[in-house]
Order: sequence, then structure tokens, then C-alpha cells
Amino acid sequence: MTKIKSVVQAAACALFLAAPAHAENIVEIAAGDDRFSTLVAAVTAAGLAETLSGPGPFTVYAPVNDAFAALPEGTVETLLMPENVGDLTNILLYHVDDRKLMAADFAAGANYYKPILDSERLCITSGAGVTIADGTGDVANVVIADIVASNGVIHVIDKVLLPGTRPACH
Repeated sequence: MTKIKSVVQAAACALFLAAPAHAENIVEIAAGDDRFSTLVAAVTAAGLAETLSGPGPFTVYAPVNDAFAALPEGTVETLLMPENVGDLTNILLYHVDDRKLMAADFAAGANYYKPILDSERLCITSGAGVTIADGTGDVANVVIADIVASNGVIHVIDKVLLPGTRPACH
């Protein structure tokens, strides 16, 4: 009987150790990384944390804190005010695609991609690296690509993408 009990305990232990670990979603990964504290605060203020924790798939172009700090003084604080939640939401959704796009999925050269923010486009150029032109015509660099989450992928960028006019792409 002791031998059977030992075999059952060993089998249970093996099953427990072989069980896959909980894969983190996009919001959990961002919340666990100090470089994204401003992004996480913005996502929370806009009420998008639950959505971006959902099943996806999503591609998030995630600006680091320094990218938010580079905005004109007072911009982040103003956007975080409850009365500006619509503008904040639009800016954040401009950073999200409703597909899982790994860096290798971006077509070579300059091509338009449509973020969740319906009326807008991004120009993503893939070659020696990946860059993203936004509605201001400025360009963000993907500084870390392909952080895989359970519900999509994160590409870390060095600029906050802002909607505006369609960027020149070809």
C-alpha cells in the first residue's frame, strides 16, 4: 500500500510540475515592467485595462515612460483628467492593432496598417529595423520587438504615437 501511495504522489507531483505556467496577458506584462508605468496609468484611466487583458489577439505598440516624458509639459497630466478620457482613449487605441503581428509579419518596405482607432492609419516600415510613422509625421522606433503575451504581442517604442493626418507611406 505504501508503494502505491508513493507512486500516486509521484505522479501527482509530476503532473503539477508539468502543468504550463499561467501566461501573462499584455496588461500583466506591462504592469510588471517599470518602463511602462505611465502607459499602465493611462490604460487604467481610460478604462482599457480589462479590454487589453481580454482574449485578443492584440498587437500593442507600447511607449516607454521616456516617450511620455518627451511630450510637451503637462500633456500627460491633462490627458489623465477624467474630462479628457475620450482623447486619451483615442491616443491609446492608436497604439493597438486587433491582430497579432510579430515583427516578421510586417511586410518589407513602407506599408499602411490600421490600428483599432478606425479613422486612422500608421505607416510601418520594416527593413533593418521597424519604424512607425504617426499622424504627426514623426517616427517611432521599435526598440524591443516581439514580447509575446497570452493575448497578443507587445512592441516597445520610443515615442507616443499621435493621431492626425495620414502619414506619407510610399
